[in-house]
Amino acid sequence: MFSRYFIFSLLLTSISFGCKVNTDNSNYAYVGGEIVNPKNNSVILYNTKGKVVDSVTLDSNNRFIYKVKDLNPGLYSFTHGGEYQLVLLEPNDSVMFRLNTYDFDESLVFTGEGARKNNYLIETYLANEQQAKKLVHYSKMNPEEFNKFVEERRNNELTKFHNFLQDKEESELFKTIIETNINYNSYADKEIYPFAYFGNNKLIHIKDLPEDFYTHRKVIDYNAAHLSHLYAYNRFLFSHIDNLAAENYYQNHDFHSAFDRHSIDYNKSKLDLIDSIVSDETIKNNLLKYKTRDYVSYNHTEAEAEEMLNYYLPKSTNNEDKESIKELVCSLKLLRQGNPIPNLEMVNYDNTEHDLNSIIDKPTIIYFWSSNSKMQYRNSHYKVKSLKYAFPQVEFVSINLNSDDDKSWKSIINNYDFPTENEYKFKYPAKARKVLAVNYLNKAIIVNENGMILHPNVNIFKSDFIEMLGGMLQKKHLIAKQ
Repeated sequence: MFSRYFIFSLLLTSISFGCKVNTDNSNYAYVGGEIVNPKNNSVILYNTKGKVVDSVTLDSNNRFIYKVKDLNPGLYSFTHGGEYQLVLLEPNDSVMFRLNTYDFDESLVFTGEGARKNNYLIETYLANEQQAKKLVHYSKMNPEEFNKFVEERRNNELTKFHNFLQDKEESELFKTIIETNINYNSYADKEIYPFAYFGNNKLIHIKDLPEDFYTHRKVIDYNAAHLSHLYAYNRFLFSHIDNLAAENYYQNHDFHSAFDRHSIDYNKSKLDLIDSIVSDETIKNNLLKYKTRDYVSYNHTEAEAEEMLNYYLPKSTNNEDKESIKELVCSLKLLRQGNPIPNLEMVNYDNTEHDLNSIIDKPTIIYFWSSNSKMQYRNSHYKVKSLKYAFPQVEFVSINLNSDDDKSWKSIINNYDFPTENEYKFKYPAKARKVLAVNYLNKAIIVNENGMILHPNVNIFKSDFIEMLGGMLQKKHLIAKQ
């Protein structure tokens, strides 16, 4: 918890900036704050379209202040050390924040002119995260119960927000963003629900959901550019596209067949839907990119990956995205079963350099983590601890993916008492992430004692992982030394 002195001094700074802005009708705002335990010396600010506004250097007290000129009111974002968060900026705002990188989102507090709306925004963001984590539990309800539960929760949140507005009038933009955040978070839960409740074998029963289950689809805006960086909105779009494509899937497959989420027809259908119902270029390109990336990152054949790539390319208008997906497909060709693991340079906890191949002399699982994802790095290390007992013949290599926070990396290892043996960082993280196609933190790679790939993309948290690993180790002799 931060000191009263700091709150007081920050408020004084905020008020002084607020006075300056209010005496001038120019279209600009101030944003600034303090980073506790910074992971580097800058904060990168992005505009409402996701383009970099500037990289702002922290001063000797780890603080900064920045004037946003020619302000386009809306959701801006900032990043530091790989973490990301939103800030709503409108004319005459002087929004100041303080956060601790050890608990990025939960420690974030705003002060100054514009703070009230931003504190409410971060509160709804954190509530959405908690609700998303509980969805697996909620999805055990039958469809009628679940629909009623989600609607009651949504209406309660809207009522709470309207009560909040009674104390002070806020802008229409702020009202729209919060109400949309509440609504689309609930809409996303409804779109995800059938996959969790019915599962692959009974997904055909989506046709038997209550008539009013998808009433929200009548009011969907697929082109809400001002919401393109809002988590709840994107969460809805991603799950909604999956759901619509699943309905199309059963128009071309036997109703009694199990649903195959990795079928190329199903995944092509997603791209067709995006192309037909979304016209906003930014939203469309993002959806196309991530849906294509999801498919090709799975363990498909080279021919399937190429087919999906060629289906994607003419639909996207973002050349940078297209090059990124091309590079991903090329990287994955090198990660096929039976190929040697790429020989990347790494640094261990004691600052000694090693090649990846040189540390492998038994069946090995290589897993990854980021200093920015507290829950993931805790869970992955605890999961590996239990796997070591189940598979004593297997080595586990832990690799941190961050580029510039050696201090944070070692602090986490020490604070959680993780064994320092087999803890590494890449010497050139950006290059390594591309070569190994690490687009998801939960990705792991399994190799045999000769460094030959047994599986390029597994998730150690999957319920069937232990069974799969056991079977794979029995067959590992089929991957001959090359």
